[in-house]
Amino acid sequence: MRVALAVAVRTLPRGAGLAYEPKFDGHRLLVRRTSREVVLQARSGRIVTGAFPDLAAAALWLPAGTVLDGEVVVWHAGRTDFALVQRRAAAATAARAAALARTLPASYAAFDVLELAGLDVRERAYERRRALLVELLTPLGPPLQPVPMTTDPEVAETWYETLPASGIEGLVVKRLDQAYPAGRRAWRKLRHTDVRDAAVVGFTGTPRRPTALVLVLPGEEDEAPVVSSPLGAALRTELSAALAQAPTQASARGPGPGAGAAPAMATVTAIGLGEVPFHPLDPPLAAEVRRSSTRHPPPEVLRLRTDLL
Repeated sequence: MRVALAVAVRTLPRGAGLAYEPKFDGHRLLVRRTSREVVLQARSGRIVTGAFPDLAAAALWLPAGTVLDGEVVVWHAGRTDFALVQRRAAAATAARAAALARTLPASYAAFDVLELAGLDVRERAYERRRALLVELLTPLGPPLQPVPMTTDPEVAETWYETLPASGIEGLVVKRLDQAYPAGRRAWRKLRHTDVRDAAVVGFTGTPRRPTALVLVLPGEEDEAPVVSSPLGAALRTELSAALAQAPTQASARGPGPGAGAAPAMATVTAIGLGEVPFHPLDPPLAAEVRRSSTRHPPPEVLRLRTDLL
């Protein structure tokens, strides 16, 4: 099932018949409740049910034949954190996924219902789908909940100005009379800033002298990772120290006494450089980055999120 997409705008759209929702900084996820199980599907179509057992268990309370569209988020220190969602998504085993569900519980911010009790409702107006969504999820409560919505542009502007402190990255604007635009960029999104948290899934260079970060950017978790601009001296020193201090990253430093073999190097395509080898990190680290494009120029790393180690 193809998801609806949004086109970026620079100013807040205004006018009659518009609805405004906060844009959460998480992973896009379809929740499918079949007659027998729950299936969680990423934007790419990849099945990620095993990485989020807490959400899968909560979604068993949905009626069979229900499909929801939304974002999976993880709250940390009063705000949503994309890097922690990426850590959840990277869980390689059922045991690790269960442990992460206990320490980093996920929430599901639902913003649309596509099927309800076996009935396809995508052709119904957003206003009607929204009412169905609220009616469906309000009795259940967290971790499944509808995103806030307003039709008042002044309220939306207040959200835009105040919610970034909670990790909300902007607004999504939809028409009240609009059918679900599967596979099309018919919604509009207004991002608050280009400074965002990203998941650090690897680094180039050596553990003692890293040169750049390999990043998964928010909203593009199903795309290929990107290579950051070269790290400054202070960031190189900080990253090397973080690798040395984090026990879970020991494999990236190479085998020590009694240790197993270091993980195989991976490669990533960098614009102008071709295939670049890098050291994978599992679980990912986190960094705050600034970017104007995922392709040119490369993301600039502002700081490591060492508070998440």
